[in-house]
Amino acid sequence: MVTSQPTVFLNPTDDKGDTMKATQQLHDLGQSIWLDNITRDLLTSGTLKRYIDELSVTGLTSNPTIFDHAIKNSTSYDAAIREKLKEGKSGEGLFFELALDDLTRAADLFRPIYDRTNGVNGWVSLEVSPLLAHDTASTLAAAKDLHTRARRPNLLIKIPGTREGLPAIEEAIFAGVPINVTLLFSREHYVAATEAFLRGIERRIAGGLTPDGSVASVFISRWDAAVMDKVPHALRGQLGIAIAKRTYKAYRDLLDSPRWQRIYNAGARPQRLLWASTGTKDPEASDVLYVKALAAPFTVNTMPEQTLKALADHGKLGEILPADGGDCEEVLAEFAKAGVDIDALATRLQGDGAASFVKSWDELMAVIASKSAALEKAA
Repeated sequence: MVTSQPTVFLNPTDDKGDTMKATQQLHDLGQSIWLDNITRDLLTSGTLKRYIDELSVTGLTSNPTIFDHAIKNSTSYDAAIREKLKEGKSGEGLFFELALDDLTRAADLFRPIYDRTNGVNGWVSLEVSPLLAHDTASTLAAAKDLHTRARRPNLLIKIPGTREGLPAIEEAIFAGVPINVTLLFSREHYVAATEAFLRGIERRIAGGLTPDGSVASVFISRWDAAVMDKVPHALRGQLGIAIAKRTYKAYRDLLDSPRWQRIYNAGARPQRLLWASTGTKDPEASDVLYVKALAAPFTVNTMPEQTLKALADHGKLGEILPADGGDCEEVLAEFAKAGVDIDALATRLQGDGAASFVKSWDELMAVIASKSAALEKAA
């Protein structure tokens, strides 16, 4: 097992003697910064390119909520919607056309990073319909279809790590579809997801096929939001970080395991651990709470745009996440004393997360329908 003592960043400087942005510090540490947002305006305004050039952003994630807000709050999609209506597209089919338009453009922006890092970074993510979260066969079919239509090697397809999603993840990995496993909330969720990844990769290797990339997304801030008013004030803001530390220990142990090392020898890269839901929801807490606490090599942090800008503006990093989990078990024991059933809450959070994405999906479909009707009427 790999263990390490926490390391403190002491105002690192670049080769000119200037203090580096915290975003650059994270990048140099070995943690990838991805943006948890996509809009057409981000692409057309050059803002995403600027984030890549100036804030060390090396990838991007999306979800139904992000697209719902992007399309609802902008007229930037109206012309494309008109064109796709003329082509006979509507509803879900029309949405995926819009999403693929955005994400293939983003993938092309990140392609030099993908090529330069040999596929470690430079990824963008698109989620299958959340209505399929409990339908293995349909999830697999949708993942293959979206990946084929994108025609970009650096597009990850997001599949939830639910009980029904795990077989689809294994089969998609085996089929050569790069996967972002989403909606993971605990060490146990993560281990189940990485087992599915390993089975898929091992089958590809056995078949003489080239292994491909994957990430496993563990959601953090929703833990603290769920218990904010149910635990002593001194424990606020600590549960998500303790869960992350416990999961990071499992991840680092797996990196050192003979099974993972065998797939490295066959040319596979590890499925990287990704911190998701890292925007601060507690108004009393720092706006970079989870970024500062979860600085760790071999990981990804996908940040909301506001969090990314806060990190670049005034973020300061402290200790690196300990590979041995640090004090996570002691902290989790304190939550157990306060009446928090970690396993039951993890199950509930995953179910609530899936339901939340379905709600956003329904709202997104309603926005697509209402915009389509308004644009057709105006034509």
